[in-house]
Amino acid sequence: MALLPILSYPDPRLRTIAAPVKEVNAEIKTLISNMIETMYDADGIGLAASQVDRHIQLIVMDLSENKDKPVVFINPKVTPLVEEKQPYEEGCLSVPDVYDKVERPNKVRIEALDAEGNAIDEIAEGLLAVCIQHEMDHLNGVIFVDYLSRLKQTRARDKVKKVLKIREKQNDKSVASQSETINV
Repeated sequence: MALLPILSYPDPRLRTIAAPVKEVNAEIKTLISNMIETMYDADGIGLAASQVDRHIQLIVMDLSENKDKPVVFINPKVTPLVEEKQPYEEGCLSVPDVYDKVERPNKVRIEALDAEGNAIDEIAEGLLAVCIQHEMDHLNGVIFVDYLSRLKQTRARDKVKKVLKIREKQNDKSVASQSETINV
């Protein structure tokens, strides 16, 4: 398994519309494993293939407390089952350290394939309903900050730049200390 780089907002590749998965084969299963490992490493609860620059209709999620029950949705279709929307505080691995309220239906129907290519047809409520809609947006080139005001979008973009600079400096220091340790 391998960790995959996660694209960061406002990377234009995040706007790419994902294509359907034609076949659940060994390559897709490897990508699923890598995406799950990447999601766990980034301390996330959901990850769409679009976020790791693979523009296919594939989502991994794990809403369990112990991070030990990953679920996979291939070629998902989501249908809202209620008219009213409920606000939820959302964050995103592609928009690090930015959180804001987004209103979404809190009950949906999910139709998809699982990691083995078996059909899934379930009703989702609460966090699962919100999470699947958030990840579906990624497959359609939409990012949760698109639901926010222009001012909040600008602030999000600025914050992501700052977070990425800090991470880059930390990585540089980590690489430097590793090379010092190896040379000793």
